[in-house]
Formats: sequence, C-alpha cells, structure tokens
Amino acid sequence: MLRRFDMIGFDPRGIGRSRTAVCDETISESIPARPRDAAEFGRLRTLNGRLADSCLQRTGPLAAHMDTESVARDVDAIRAAVGESRISFIGHSYGTSLGERYARLFPGRLRALALDSAMDPDRPDAERYLTDAGVTVDDTLKRLAAWCEKDTSCALNGKDLIAVTDELFARADAGTLREPGPNGPTRTKVDADRLADFLTFAVGKGGREETAKQLAALYTGKGEVQWIPHVTDMASRLVLCRDYDFRIRDYAEYRAILKRAAKAAPHVRYSSQALNIILGCQGWTMLPKPRPTQVEGPLPPVLVVNATHDLATPLPGARRMARSFPKATLFTMDVVGHWLYRRGGTEEAMRVIDAYLTDPKG
Repeated sequence: MLRRFDMIGFDPRGIGRSRTAVCDETISESIPARPRDAAEFGRLRTLNGRLADSCLQRTGPLAAHMDTESVARDVDAIRAAVGESRISFIGHSYGTSLGERYARLFPGRLRALALDSAMDPDRPDAERYLTDAGVTVDDTLKRLAAWCEKDTSCALNGKDLIAVTDELFARADAGTLREPGPNGPTRTKVDADRLADFLTFAVGKGGREETAKQLAALYTGKGEVQWIPHVTDMASRLVLCRDYDFRIRDYAEYRAILKRAAKAAPHVRYSSQALNIILGCQGWTMLPKPRPTQVEGPLPPVLVVNATHDLATPLPGARRMARSFPKATLFTMDVVGHWLYRRGGTEEAMRVIDAYLTDPKG
C-alpha cells in the first residue's frame, strides 16, 4: 500500500496537535455516573451544561465546531493543499463517520471510500443507540457461553454461563453480591450498574479465559475482578453530542428507555459504553447539528467492513452505513472486535480493504 499510495493522516480539530480542546474536567467528578432519581438526573444535566460551557470558555469558539461536518471540510482543505483532484479515504471507527460526511459533501472528489468498523450514519436516538449496543453485548455473552460449554479451559465449564450471569444480576438487585477477594467475598457491594459495566468491557475487550475466570470469581466470591473506571473523554463529547441527538426529555423517559433496552438485552441489561455517551450528552449546551444534505455528484463503489460482534460500532449500524450509499459492499468477519484493519487475527479484512483501495471497481 505504501508503494501504491501516499498516506496522509491528521489530528482532527480539537485533538492532539490540532490545538487540543480544554475543559474544566474537575466538574466531571461531581456528575452522577448513573442517576437514580429525578433529582440526580437534573443534577447530571446541570453539571454537563457547566462542563460544556467550560469548554467554550477555555477553548474558545473551536469547541462548538468540532463536529464531523466541520472536520470533513478540513479533509477537503488538505486535499486541495496537496493538489489532488480526488482522494482515496480509509476511515476506522469514528473515521467512518468522517468518511461518510465527506462523501455527502464532496462526492465527486472521492476515488475510493473504505470504512472499517462503521458508525451508524442515521443519527439514531438514545434508545436505538443503546439497544443496538446492548443486544451486541448480549449476543457476545451468548457466544462466550457457547465456547465455555465446550472448552475445559473455561473457569465455568460445566455450568450454564448465562444462568450464572442472570444469578449475579439477581444477587446485585437484592444487595447480596459482593466483590470477590483472595479468601472469599469482601464487604464491598456490587450493584447492577457496576455489574453491567464489568460485562460490557470484559466481554467486549477481554480474552475469553480471563473473562470467564473473573465471572467465576464474582460467582464464587473468591478471586479478583478488574474493574474498568468511568473515563470522561471530552473530545468525544464535543464531537458526538453535536453529531447525534441523544437528548432525553426527563428522568421518567430515561428509566423507560433503560427498561426497554434491558428487555432487548436481558442477560447484560445495557452497554455501559453506549450509556456513558448518551448520559454525557444530557444537558450539553452545544446543541446537535443537522446532518448535511447529500450533494449531487458521482460516488465510487464503497466498501464497509465490520465484525459481527463489535461493541463499539455494532453491526446494525454498519448495515445502515452500507445502505446509505447507492453502491456499497458490506464485508463482515465473524469475530469479537473493533477496528479490523490490523494484524493479529483479522488480516483477511486487511486484504479485502487493500484489494478494494487498489481497484475500487473490482
């Protein structure tokens, strides 16, 4: 690929060396991670608003213009600066949203468009975003259970892993689930939200053996669990809260959405990663921007690549991405993972993308 193409990458506005956006992140320390009543939901919205305002105060107008449409226009400025009439674009994860926006704004300037681990281009609301992600986590847990049933290296081999997880949630709801320790359960309670957090990140990013081992530790009370802390990613908020409309009317609607999402994904309840993003946008004072209209012009055939079990960019969104183009091919790999253009088990996706970029018309 390096012999065939000049490779150009850049830090999107507000990130890295493109003048990093600065916010008062001390405000985040007081924001309820999972609001438990209307008062906490109101406090979350108020503090999110203060956080957004702090970004504007410390960064300036740039903070309100980190949306993907603005960055897509930056891509075209780069194209013009290097003197190319058309470019080939490969985007991974958030980069797929950038590629889609570029195609809407500048269709005639694309020679090829490869989108790896695709975001949903249809501006899903909070419920659909949470449901798609939760169902993916739930399906990935079932995949883990199927492996555990057959493989004796699984710490829960001989047990129904799904039933174990359901029991863990029942114990969490009853207030009897405790953090495991080296000699047995500790005094620290594990509630259902913390258990959902653990499942999202362990099932999606952990190895099968290690995830099963930690589930067994929770179940027996003996062992160790790696808890993933909530992380406030300000750059993501400044982009996604402008690209998507995740606004929820009030606490009652929030609880109703959570209930319906849990019905769709009964063994994990929800995707913690998706819920973090949705809650981070409540009360955000920089309102969502409309999706740009499609500019008329010829588009090349598009390639969309996705894992069947991608917790960050679930397969339904990738399917919608492929359908959003007049001519597109969706290539999937039956794996758990995100960002397939890499070595280590997904080289097939690399070969498919390289072949497409070399000859988009096949």
